[in-house]
Amino acid sequence: MVQIPPHPRPSPHGNGYDVFQDARIKDLWRVFRIMGEFVEGFETLSEVGPCVSVFGSARTKPGETCYEKGVEVSKRLVEHGFGIITGGGPGVMEAANKGAREAGGTSVGLNIDLPHEQDHNPYIDREHLINFNFFFVRKVMLVKYAQGFVVLPGGFGTMDELFEAMTLIQTRKSTRFPIVLLGESFWSGMVDWLKESMLERGNISPEDLDLFRITDDAEEAASLISSFYKKHRMAPNF
Repeated sequence: MVQIPPHPRPSPHGNGYDVFQDARIKDLWRVFRIMGEFVEGFETLSEVGPCVSVFGSARTKPGETCYEKGVEVSKRLVEHGFGIITGGGPGVMEAANKGAREAGGTSVGLNIDLPHEQDHNPYIDREHLINFNFFFVRKVMLVKYAQGFVVLPGGFGTMDELFEAMTLIQTRKSTRFPIVLLGESFWSGMVDWLKESMLERGNISPEDLDLFRITDDAEEAASLISSFYKKHRMAPNF
């Protein structure tokens, strides 16, 4: 049985042993914080029904093409029977939640506290807003309860989420789900690099390039995900 240590206090000693003991106690308390975030996420998202996670840059502004595409694709997804999950912040995330709200669909936001970006956007259903401290817990939720991914142009965070999803499918740690990259001019360079560098060197297999589809059309993106589930059963991904 795990013994819960007393809440950590600064060590009065200056030696390295005490520093590591203090770190150990803090880490044990951190485990309970992590567990709490998982429990809240599982309880909330297990009740929302089939959803698609939409990703893209937090720096995209209203009126920009990517923002408006985020609104449009989310509306189309709602029309196909899906709710929308986002990272809860501004930019493409806000656009996707806005599209879900305007189309009368479920609008979920998995927000995380960041120093320069972000507060949650105003288009998230109040009962479907969750705030996280840990990126890795949030990423589990973005994948586990998504019946598909739509990925618009973004930065490091967007790429992280995309490649983690493809890795989970490739290694069969997740069930297969559709991934659609929206924005041909942005994604075509990456696809060329995957073919000319990764594939040619044998670091991926030809079938790995079938893990995603690319389109410029919001309705096609929604239809690709909807069509996938005419042949496959919907379920949490792991």
